[in-house]
Amino acid sequence: MSQNIAAIAARLQRDVPHAEGSIDDALIAVTSLTASVVMARRATGVPASTGQGTILRLVEAQLSLVKVSGNILRAHGELAEIAQETAGYDLRECPASAGTDVVPLSSAA
Repeated sequence: MSQNIAAIAARLQRDVPHAEGSIDDALIAVTSLTASVVMARRATGVPASTGQGTILRLVEAQLSLVKVSGNILRAHGELAEIAQETAGYDLRECPASAGTDVVPLSSAA
């Protein structure tokens, strides 16, 4: 049974950070797209009302992703509690994020 729990824990330790990173990647992509749409509108000189519905939908998508991220983070915390209760794991710190190629914000600007 302990080998089964270890395998499950290993899979979760891989999948949870991957899900968190994927949501961050999606948020970055939607944010970039939103900026591109606004810049295109400005560069083409079309009226400010042009594309407003599109921009609104993209901003709503951003908000949805932020909410999803919060739910995944809460699930992460709940899984850590379950691990402690079920397997007796002492999880003071969760494993590092799955994405090892993450660029720090300070160097991305």
